[in-house]
Amino acid sequence: MVSYACRTRSLTKRYGRVLALDGLDLSVPAGEVFGFLGPNGAGKSTTIRLLLGLARPTAGQAWIFGADAGDVAVTHRRLAYVPADVALWPRLTGAEILELLARTGPGSDRAYRDELVERFALDLSKPGRAYSTGNRQKVALVAAFATRAPLLVLDEPTSGLDPLMEREFRRAVREARDNGQTVFLSSHQLAEVEAVCDKVAILRAGRLVDVAAVTELRRLHRTEVTVCFDGPSPDLSRIPGVEAVEATGAASVRFTLTGPPRAALQALAAADVLSLTVREPSLEEIFLGYYGGEEA
Repeated sequence: MVSYACRTRSLTKRYGRVLALDGLDLSVPAGEVFGFLGPNGAGKSTTIRLLLGLARPTAGQAWIFGADAGDVAVTHRRLAYVPADVALWPRLTGAEILELLARTGPGSDRAYRDELVERFALDLSKPGRAYSTGNRQKVALVAAFATRAPLLVLDEPTSGLDPLMEREFRRAVREARDNGQTVFLSSHQLAEVEAVCDKVAILRAGRLVDVAAVTELRRLHRTEVTVCFDGPSPDLSRIPGVEAVEATGAASVRFTLTGPPRAALQALAAADVLSLTVREPSLEEIFLGYYGGEEA
């Protein structure tokens, strides 16, 4: 029998006339790294607030390990949370903040916490007001991972981290999964989710549009290519992986490319190419292209 770290049924939230979340049915199996993807404004943070009991649903219900999400006295003993915008006590040092969180949360593995402090290159002697955005994020991540809580809820957790620290974050996520913990990772960064998640749910305009294994997520990848030619451009309409071919000038075209580029490069090699520009679109652009229109 599959056990679930968190579940929702017909979860709905309205803020006045705005429908932020529309009948969300979601099941997150225990022990997985579960990605929660969507463009900004899709309803990801609203969902997290409802799971944490920080807001009441307009309709529907949410559970954390079988307990009503609104019963925070019970559910918060089994989870740790990292918000997208971390605020710290301004006068407490990093060391004091970690100690306070260890005493008030679901506990802390102090040896692992010390290891994470080293790995994240975190200076604990500074007061909270002196930390940059990235360092505030590090404090919250170290505190959360050190709890060894059964459920880690991470909302845009790598904002402000440099690439080296993002690598340490991904390593910590994998260690949490190996330890039997569940990680619920909300993000709009496709690469981040693809690197660490087992499964993803895709949210758009408050609605769940897809739940898939991370291997299936690769179908969303779109690379935008712009090519300028000295002379006529080749016919790219029948090339495998080439889509949305558009003339952008008398001797230039733009297209999207999915999968291996070999066939497209062979076609371009036969023409006199003056310049070639490759751009990775944002997840927002990918979603608008893949789920174009208001109805997903």
